[in-house]
Amino acid sequence: MIDGKRVLAIVPARKGSKGLPQKNVRPLAGKPLLAWPIAAARASAHVDRVIISTDDQAFADLAVEHGADAPFLRPAELASDTAPSIGFILHAVETLAEAGDVYDYVVLLEPTSPLTEGSDVDAALEQLVAGDADAIVGVSKLEATHPAFAVRKADDGGITPYAAASFGEMPRRQDIEPLFVLDGTLYASTVEALKRERGFCHARTLGYETARHKAHEVDDLVDFICIEAIASNLDTILNEGRTSPSGAE
Repeated sequence: MIDGKRVLAIVPARKGSKGLPQKNVRPLAGKPLLAWPIAAARASAHVDRVIISTDDQAFADLAVEHGADAPFLRPAELASDTAPSIGFILHAVETLAEAGDVYDYVVLLEPTSPLTEGSDVDAALEQLVAGDADAIVGVSKLEATHPAFAVRKADDGGITPYAAASFGEMPRRQDIEPLFVLDGTLYASTVEALKRERGFCHARTLGYETARHKAHEVDDLVDFICIEAIASNLDTILNEGRTSPSGAE
């Protein structure tokens, strides 16, 4: 609970995955991927209930083993590749409300961003409540992938700067305008705004700046291996002080 209002954490884990089959239950550093956001939600001081939204009973059972509730299975029409996320989110909120379990805030924690922690959830919720906004999402600073360093490649293989007149006019890294990318680490919103805006990103959305080592998503096997290496070396990362917001070292 925060500011006297109830918080629901939803962990989505549908069965289908084209990039990395069964990725939501694939073991990462000793526990299935879906268990990581469950642990983050359970570690939050503000989350009142953690549920799994899945179309697979085995996934639901595994989530329960790791501390989530599985009050229902997601309908098939909300579990396809093309089904928008707002569908299963509102399905969860409304299904619980029909049973008398009503929430003011929703936090979405995806298994594909397993390094998000309970402290991130709490800090984001506190930033949201303190600000004049309805939603907050995780963002990461762009550096090597900043548009200022992008180039076009011609048919003959030649390259030209995308945002500068010449290579000599490309800015130094320390002079570029800070830009951020949505990183998928967390999403939070008032239920009222979710129903009205049908999404987390709109004119009244804040950005929660994510630590660099947490801002990785699992889309394919390469991502998974990289994140597993980070997860296996967290002590080293933390001890060497590399936990500042992404790009701020």
